[in-house]
Amino acid sequence: MGIDLSGRMLAHGHERLPVAQADAEQLPLRDESVPAVIAMMVHTDMPGYPAVLREAARVLQPGGTFVHIGVHPSFCGGFADFSDPEAVVIHPGYLDSGYWTKESWTNKGVRDKVGAMHRPLPELLHAFLDAGLKLDRFAEDGAPTPIVLAVKATKPGPTGTAPA
Repeated sequence: MGIDLSGRMLAHGHERLPVAQADAEQLPLRDESVPAVIAMMVHTDMPGYPAVLREAARVLQPGGTFVHIGVHPSFCGGFADFSDPEAVVIHPGYLDSGYWTKESWTNKGVRDKVGAMHRPLPELLHAFLDAGLKLDRFAEDGAPTPIVLAVKATKPGPTGTAPA
C-alpha cells in the first residue's frame, strides 16, 4: 500500500498498488499487520520522522523489515557545497541537530524554496533504535561523495531478537 499526504503523489501509484491518503505519523494500519515497510526519499520532508519510524515499527509484524532510502545526512544539506562536483565542501551546520532549513548551494532545485529537515547521521540512526528497530545493514551511493543512505532494520520478534 502506498501512503502519502499528497493526492498528486498517490495518483502516480494507484494503478500499481492500493493507496491511502494519510499522515505517516498516524498510519491507517493495524498493529503488526504488514511484513515490510519502505520509506523512500522522505525523511528530509518530514520534521516528525522519528514518529514515522515509531509508526513503522508499530505496524510491522515481528521479524518484519523496514527499509529507509534517503538523502545522506552527512553530505547533503544547506552545509554541503556542490558547486565543484569533484570537491564537495562541508561547511559548519552538519552537527546542528534537527532543524528545518531552506539553505542550499543552488537555487535550481526545490530545497531552497520549500526547505528540508536536517538530522546528523547519529541522530537519524538513534531514531531507528528509539523506535525499537534493530539495525541490520547499511549502504551508501553517489560520487565523489555519497548522496544516498540506505538502512535495513528489523522489528524484533517476540523474544526480543530478530530472525537471522
